[in-house]
Amino acid sequence: MIKFKRTDHVNICVAPEKLEEARAFYVDVLGFEPIQRPDHVFATPGYWFTVAGIEWHIGVEQPVARSFRHTAFEVNDLAAARQHLENNGIQIIEEPVIPNRNRFTFYDPFGIRMELLEYNP
Repeated sequence: MIKFKRTDHVNICVAPEKLEEARAFYVDVLGFEPIQRPDHVFATPGYWFTVAGIEWHIGVEQPVARSFRHTAFEVNDLAAARQHLENNGIQIIEEPVIPNRNRFTFYDPFGIRMELLEYNP
């Protein structure tokens, strides 16, 4: 049996010409904190960030079609998060109800699906 300890990082990819726009979105809109990426290890450009104790890595590749795959983040104030995203032109997608969870999803400007959720008793 594998005894998992924690999530270390999530890796996403954007089209090469969208890399700088992606960096700006994740820093300016979502508030991710940039961290040092060991660029000498990689043959392609990218950026690393930290959010909620998890590293978020952005690399480059040719785009693929939108997918149901996603990362979900628990947030402290889902209504405020929704308002912030809407204020930044992000379309919110309502999701089916799951007991004890309020949630929604959205696609970032690069086609990456993300879920935000807040547990309720």
